[in-house]
Amino acid sequence: MVVEAAERGADSVVTALYVRTRQLHLEAEKSGILAKILHGTAGRDGYTLLLRNLHPTYQAIEAGIERHRDNPILSPLAAYSLARTPAIESDLKALAGADWRERLPVLPSAAAYAERIVQVSQGDGSLLIAHAYTRYLGDLNGGQIVRRLLEKTMQLGADELAHYDFSAIGDPATLKTDYRNALERAGAAAPDPAAIIEEGAVAFTYNIALSMDVQRHQA
Repeated sequence: MVVEAAERGADSVVTALYVRTRQLHLEAEKSGILAKILHGTAGRDGYTLLLRNLHPTYQAIEAGIERHRDNPILSPLAAYSLARTPAIESDLKALAGADWRERLPVLPSAAAYAERIVQVSQGDGSLLIAHAYTRYLGDLNGGQIVRRLLEKTMQLGADELAHYDFSAIGDPATLKTDYRNALERAGAAAPDPAAIIEEGAVAFTYNIALSMDVQRHQA
């Protein structure tokens, strides 16, 4: 809630990201394949294509954070091994077969999204904080709702939903709080928090474009 977010303090990077991206978040939920998933009308193929096109994004974020593991700005994030790439690859194998890389295309919007993350990984890498917020805190929050929807509407099993399973790392509720705190520490150490906030809006814009691209490809 906005009130709850505001109570965390004006200097909170997570709060500022939430406020800056709230409208874009609502737009994302009404756009493309994500809207269909949330309404329970997406097909298995559409979800699989979305997951395949998120794969390069997670690869880029995780490579960037690992690259800056010893950087005091990103070390709080590197301390949490939330890497989703192996889980996504496991899901794609279960959903589409071992040859998913060859069978499923990387759409232009996905390539552009991943390239943006590669670009912001340069320098001190502080803009990666915005992308980690968008993806990982999203997976720990709304992603858990998406998981339940996919179980219900597509009858997907645990071997197809590893992306949203953090149980091997820790209790999801505790992990969500701890990771939010890690994002706060990273943001406090960054030289230009305002740039991180604006990068959050950029990240959501890429997510919206990807969701719409996947839906167009399904049409």
